[in-house]
Amino acid sequence: MACSGVCRGPGEADKIVRKAGDLTNAYVYEVGPGPGGITRSILNANVTELLVVEKDSRFIPGLQMLSDAAPGKLRIVHGDVLTYKIERAFPESLKRRWEDDPPNVHIIGNLPFSVSTPLIIKWLENVSCKDGPFVYGRTQMTLTFQKEVAERLTASTGSKQRSRLSVMAQYLCNVQHILTIPGRAFVPKPEVDVGVVHFTPLTRPRIEQPFKLVERVVQNAFQFRRKYCYRGLGMLFPEVQRVESTEKLLQLADVDPTLRPSQLSVSHFKSLCDVYRKMCDEDPHLFTYNFREELKQNKSKNQERENDKERSRR
Repeated sequence: MACSGVCRGPGEADKIVRKAGDLTNAYVYEVGPGPGGITRSILNANVTELLVVEKDSRFIPGLQMLSDAAPGKLRIVHGDVLTYKIERAFPESLKRRWEDDPPNVHIIGNLPFSVSTPLIIKWLENVSCKDGPFVYGRTQMTLTFQKEVAERLTASTGSKQRSRLSVMAQYLCNVQHILTIPGRAFVPKPEVDVGVVHFTPLTRPRIEQPFKLVERVVQNAFQFRRKYCYRGLGMLFPEVQRVESTEKLLQLADVDPTLRPSQLSVSHFKSLCDVYRKMCDEDPHLFTYNFREELKQNKSKNQERENDKERSRR
């Protein structure tokens, strides 16, 4: 299902499509087309080709009717956007070097709320690796999210909405919350308003480390949102060396341990990731360390000790 249902009238759909920029002769990949409200608006924008990926078979006949009305323009894939491979979907001639202007390829989507966060994380990893939809170059994305998620994606350092998503999106892309659409503009009406967010990948990421490493540092930092940042960052290290290694990380990265996670800027995270990378290079086991796993093992050891004591009392 489309994230927030279907736009009531063409007006809201046209607004979303206009925010994607000039689509004349563009190749567009639309995710979650549903019954085709935004699809119609994209077709009206003089695109060369529109590829839609829809999982729900109930919407395929309606999309097929749109395809019949626009011969050669609309290609329908009945599949899952989380697994669909777009690398070979469009002509090779569209490819641009990463340093050049973005290619004439656009992603537009009224995303299901249930997949919007995992999908944007997946695409951000694609941006980092320059694969998936980004084999064509710095492909732009115009996507709808629950308003709260849109606010998180664009939140600035120190703001209440600042989160893992803010940092992961902003270190790789220029991210703008360009439009808010009231929930009442959709059928069925969602509980919340909808935010439209535009992403343009940066020519150079603000943190030049592997995506998984950045994700690990950022995720840990935001683990205890209301506490000082050293608490979450400490979980990157095994218990026996936690205090010492956390101190070393923060000192070398020149980050104040008493900052809250939301007060950490992208440049703070750049320093933290660069230092953490060096620490992992010195101790390769560090990157595979999982504090939850250690917690589980400790609990199990404590339980065994308790059982042993119990047996010795008998």
